[in-house]
Amino acid sequence: MNLQPNHLKSETIALVPLVPGDFEALYAVACDPLIWEQHPNPDRYQKEVFENFFKGALASKGAFLIRDTQTNAILGCSRLYDYDAINSEIKIGYTFFSRACWGKGINKEVKKLMINYALDFVGKIIFHVGASNFRSQKAMEKLGAEKIGEEVVAYFGEANRNNYVYEIKKAPNFR
Repeated sequence: MNLQPNHLKSETIALVPLVPGDFEALYAVACDPLIWEQHPNPDRYQKEVFENFFKGALASKGAFLIRDTQTNAILGCSRLYDYDAINSEIKIGYTFFSRACWGKGINKEVKKLMINYALDFVGKIIFHVGASNFRSQKAMEKLGAEKIGEEVVAYFGEANRNNYVYEIKKAPNFR
């Protein structure tokens, strides 16, 4: 499974593999404190904290820059990570969007591209969502993900945080 395929696109969204040169443009989106207010790590709008996040995204080898195909504007970032071939599972997460994207179905479109791709290789997709991130919890429910538990998650270079665990299993009627 290639964690950074370059063909994940729709009419309006393109997921482009993240590269080191994307930092400044992505930080221009991420520097809005309101994006992170419900996130387990609410200081990510600060440049030095975001630098660590970006370093982890590159290290994951599965991170994407999310672009608007019409304007080429950067809308946010997401990633595929922790691929486990033995258990036929992968995680999708570390997703954020500019506030201009909120409520417009962009998260659902991005996640569907990633989910449909991943389900060609695995039987189960896991999402970790911060226990206080109500927006993301609601988004998971809209995607049809099932809340299956709670666990403490170790974030790259950041403190461990309590998260809810959501799951989508491969099903013939998902697509």
